[in-house]
Amino acid sequence: MFSATVRPPTGRASQRRGETAIVTVQEWLAGYARAWEDKDAAAAAALFTEGSRYIDQPFGEAYSGREGVSEYWSGVTATQEQVAVRIGEPVTAADQRRAAAEFWVTMLNGGAEVTLTGILFLRFDAEGLCEELREAWHFSEGLLEPGETWGT
Repeated sequence: MFSATVRPPTGRASQRRGETAIVTVQEWLAGYARAWEDKDAAAAAALFTEGSRYIDQPFGEAYSGREGVSEYWSGVTATQEQVAVRIGEPVTAADQRRAAAEFWVTMLNGGAEVTLTGILFLRFDAEGLCEELREAWHFSEGLLEPGETWGT
């Protein structure tokens, strides 16, 4: 199981400067999901390093650092309501610095019912903060449920 020293997965600032906690990648992903559901760009950004790269489209430019993550999240979540995020069981590399996990999200986007499903590819630094996130996703109209083997 992946574990690393990271800042609190909720994305909140730690009580003391430099304070860290031991969390699993599942807890990191739970913090990511919580930030998405809460439309909390600051909480999302706190899960990443200052020099991180967030790549939401394979042919697009990366969002750089916490500021870039916050900017991206503020824009992309602006039209989202009633967001329900599910994240599957992550797969981790032997060095415990890389992980991948499926996500399944239902929401109202601009008032329309939609489902967004995809996969996150994550690379963590030595402290467990995300250095790079790449995602691939598919978007469909309607509130769809995942298949039987999704997320396993």
